Formats: sequence, structure tokens, C-alpha cells
Amino acid sequence: MSQSLATSRRLIVKIGSALLVDDESGDVRRAWLQAVVEDIAHCRSRGQEVVVVSSGAVAVGRRYLNLIGRTLKLEEKQAAAATGQIRLAHAYQEALGKHGIPVAQILLTPEDTEERRRHLNARATIEQLLSLGAVPVINENDTVATQEIRFGDNDRLAARVAQMISADTLVLLSDIDGLYTADPRRDKEARHIPEVPEVTPEIEAMAGAAPAGYSSGGMVTKLVAARIAMGAGCRMAIAKGEGLHPLKAIEDGAKVTWFLPTSEPRTARKRWIGGTLNPMGVLIVDAGAASALARGTSLLPAGITAVEGTFERGDAVLVKTAEGREIARGLSAYSSDDARAIAGHKSTEIETVLGYRGRDEMIHRDDLVVT
Repeated sequence: MSQSLATSRRLIVKIGSALLVDDESGDVRRAWLQAVVEDIAHCRSRGQEVVVVSSGAVAVGRRYLNLIGRTLKLEEKQAAAATGQIRLAHAYQEALGKHGIPVAQILLTPEDTEERRRHLNARATIEQLLSLGAVPVINENDTVATQEIRFGDNDRLAARVAQMISADTLVLLSDIDGLYTADPRRDKEARHIPEVPEVTPEIEAMAGAAPAGYSSGGMVTKLVAARIAMGAGCRMAIAKGEGLHPLKAIEDGAKVTWFLPTSEPRTARKRWIGGTLNPMGVLIVDAGAASALARGTSLLPAGITAVEGTFERGDAVLVKTAEGREIARGLSAYSSDDARAIAGHKSTEIETVLGYRGRDEMIHRDDLVVT
């Protein structure tokens, strides 16, 4: 199958420390970054949304704290990240600003992608930034992460973000042009694999050790990322990023490895909502709402006649008719207390009832599966 970035709707580009930061000076490779940003600007010019997941804060910050040349303790990494993050954000702001593109910085921890309410908050922020035409630049929040809970690599973080925002394409820019049957640095007989339809034990066995330098990744973490991305319906590419304009190179036919999911992001997300999550409550709806849901609309507060159970924003709930027949399930935009308060009210009345303006929908159609 011929894969092209041009077919992407929502693209995530992961940039590692070894590509972005000069390992001798500790400075950002600004010419390289500007070339990547030119590629990003080109993608945006044809209507694509782009998110960047960037490493490099620790690599940049350690130089300014005289921490070069040795393994850092956790506290030193946190300090380096706090220092480097400012400089890294400024570099992205400067590069994207030359194209008139707003940039936003988002720092995430593992809990932000795995704990439901924090997941929804992070997703809402990213979605809003994209709708406003900004490029979110995301990194792990190394300043507060601990060794036990941190991602440890931004390959996996990028895949979690792809899962979170239903991206359809993830590109991991690396120091290698894809997956090989063995480590090509050590085995001259290693063969490049252009496409992977499934991450099998045989595929996993092909991963080698992580490369030296600042990067904490390696092929092992990239295969973990591939498994996450493919499960979310997102295709993923491992591509060589060392040259200028690496995204353009992919479009021009550069050698890469594509990991191809069997479904698209929305289908994968709907399957997850419909079959994986444990419902925490029930929303009873009237006949009009039931009919509207069957046509593929969102569930509005006006159509709800009763609320059962105790749940929080982001929890899974069942949707039933007055006769008790399940017709849908989804993720509630409101807690059970707030849902009871606004049940039967028009969306325009939510702010008056609750004292704050939340979503117009009780369950957005993207978070709802008709059963």
C-alpha cells in the first residue's frame, strides 16, 4: 500500500532530542528546526492539523546548569527540564512565528492521558488549540514526573496523544529509516521492512537496543508506540529525520516503515467506548431524544428525563428509554449531580442552572455509540 502524508487529516510529528539538540553545544539545531517547520507549514496550507511532540528540554537545559558529561539524577533532570523548557518553547515560537503560525506549549504526565477526567481536559485543550489554528507543542512534564510514573520516552507519549485526539497519522522522526529484520548497524544482512500490518512477537524480536546519546528511545519503544497507535486506528511511520525537510522527504518517497491499523481512529474509539469501559450510571431519555440518537446526533440535556447512579465527568454511562431498553452508551460531559440539575433544560440554560458554561451536549456524538 502506498502511504502519503497528504492524505492525513490530523498529523502528529514526534521529534527526539538527538535530532533537535546538538550533543556537543547543547543548543537547538535551529536550521534543522526551521526546515521541519516549513514542512509543517506546508501541511497546514492544505488544511491538515498538526501537533508536535518534542523532546529536548533536558538536553537543552543541562548545558545551562553545567550538567554536561554525566548521567543525571532524577532531581537534576527535573531542574534541567525546567530550564530547558523555556528555551525550547522560544525556539518553536520563533520558528513557527516566521510563518504566522501560533504555537502553544502543553506539558503532560502519564496520568493526563490515562485518568479519564484529566484525559478529557487535555483533549479539550488540544482540540480547542487546533480549532483556533495553533500548533500544540507537547512534551512530558519532566519537572514533576517521578521515575516510577514517567513515560520515559516521547515515542509512547506521542502514541498516547494520537490515541487521545483521534489522530490518523503519527510520524516518529528518528536516526533510522524504519524497522529492519535486525540492527543494520551490526548486521549487514538486515532487511528493511516497508510495512507492518501487525506488531507480532516476530516483529518485536527485531527491535534492537536504544542508541547512545540523549535519546531514551530506540526501536523497542517505537514498537510499543506502534502498538498503541494501531490500536487507536492511527497509522504510524518511523522515518529518518536527520536531513533537512524530513516530512517532505517522506512525501517524496524516502524509505520509511509504515505500521498500518485495520480500522480508522473514529471506529477504534467507538469500539473502545462501546465494549471496554464499565458504565457508571444511566441516562433515561424521551422518545424524541431516542429518535435523534438513532440519526447520529449528540445527546442534549433537553431529552433527558432521569439520571441514575453516581458518576463524574468523563465516566461511561448507558442511555436507556423510559421502558428500560439500552439504546446507546457514551462518555458523559457532566457529573451525575450536574446532569440531574440540567436534565430537561435547553443547552442555552446550562450556564444559568449550573453557574458555569460547560458543553452544550450531555454526550457528544464523538463520545457516543448507538447500541
